[in-house]
Amino acid sequence: MSIVEGDSGLLDPSLWEGRIFDGSWKVAQGGSVVVTEPATGEALTRTGMGDASDIAIAARSAAEAQAEWVKMSCRERADIFFRAAEALQQDFNAAKDWIARETGGIFAKGEHEVREAVVILRRSAAMLLDPDHGLVLPSASGTLSYAKRQPLGVIGVISPFNFPLILSIRAVAPALAAGNAVVLKPDPRTPVSGGFIIARALEQAGLPKGLLHVIPGGADAGEALCTDPHVRMIAFTGSTPVGRRIGELAGRHLKKVMLELGGKSPLIITEDVDLDLAASNAAWGAWFHQGQICMASGRIIVHESIAAQLTERLVAKAAHLPFGNPTDGNVAMGPIINRAQLERVDAIVKESVAAGAILEAGGECEGPYYQPTVLSGVKPGMRAYSEEFFGPVASIITYRDDEEAIRIANDTEYGLAAAVICRSVGRATAIGERLHAGMVHINDQTVNDECINPFGGRGASGNGGSIGGPADWDEFCQWQWVTVKDTPPAYPF
Repeated sequence: MSIVEGDSGLLDPSLWEGRIFDGSWKVAQGGSVVVTEPATGEALTRTGMGDASDIAIAARSAAEAQAEWVKMSCRERADIFFRAAEALQQDFNAAKDWIARETGGIFAKGEHEVREAVVILRRSAAMLLDPDHGLVLPSASGTLSYAKRQPLGVIGVISPFNFPLILSIRAVAPALAAGNAVVLKPDPRTPVSGGFIIARALEQAGLPKGLLHVIPGGADAGEALCTDPHVRMIAFTGSTPVGRRIGELAGRHLKKVMLELGGKSPLIITEDVDLDLAASNAAWGAWFHQGQICMASGRIIVHESIAAQLTERLVAKAAHLPFGNPTDGNVAMGPIINRAQLERVDAIVKESVAAGAILEAGGECEGPYYQPTVLSGVKPGMRAYSEEFFGPVASIITYRDDEEAIRIANDTEYGLAAAVICRSVGRATAIGERLHAGMVHINDQTVNDECINPFGGRGASGNGGSIGGPADWDEFCQWQWVTVKDTPPAYPF
């Protein structure tokens, strides 16, 4: 088995060899899992694989640690996040390399994840020093009435494989900063990028033992997290079917739930655009990270008068876009995460073509890679029209006027991101205001996120919650109302 070599700093693979994290490194009761590189199929490392018993132990330990964590001063806690950011920054290149190899993403994507993670850690430190901890409320003379934010207790975080560092740390860090403990279950395909990088940064920064547990695991571990009585909230990022199951389980146990799920995001392109810029946006939105992004431009809704020209430009880009092993250098696209997902993308393309869509470019597997693909003539009833690909496919749908464009854009169960490209900002904004999406971008494509913005969707894309920036206090705390009087009043009973 080929194990990635590490230094003795932040990312030393010998630490997590067959192990999980609870503030130290211990053998998992659920056994171990070999992590493979999507581009080569070679083994990268072996980590612990947690089961329901590991989750139960972690949740109980986290609850005990959380009671002590909230006693620490805000400045002491903030210092831990500042130190963790510095530790991650110092091992920037090692972290970037792990992300590229584990996820099959290009190096630039790995660099982006590490940069954002550093900012999220710093912002979590700043949360502890900002004035948003509570409110003084109107009250009668002689009475103090205020509301304060209180941590929920133990937060369960379940994160996916595609942007594992960002999509884990965006919940882990602010949840800890708000005074909670966290049990993190990263996808077992990306346990280092989605979990152990975070564990190591916070371990080096002096996070007290037991506050963060990192347990890669399967569905049994996830279900245990959703039902454990010590866990008061689940923050989940992943597919809509799994999100529905998590919502059912957590709701039955009266837990708070934050669900960020799939998407079929519309990109509307009007007839007056710069075609080269529009094609660049459409290609990026559909193909970045092999389309394995919940915000991907899943439906490119183009005015019928320019559809042929835009399609021609996308076909040309598809023909020249290099794909291959992302660690080899000059590559724009890497592999699909595994064979099952590769076959699913291929099946949607082939069934849509059989239903009448036109394959303009791509549409074939090459080893673990799927060619950048362009489908035109996509219509309702085709899988390419309604289903999330999570693969590099640009689906082109035409429209006649703005009303039809809006109707097509909203003709979906999803509601994550949307975008409009148009020379008139006023017209584009008017269209955007009528789109059913949690995030709308004017004169840009749909794949946009910064760690300071509220991120969330509606419908099959989520339960209306948001994570990030000003939303973090609301997600990871609950309000407690407090009144204070000098003496008890006399009541008529």
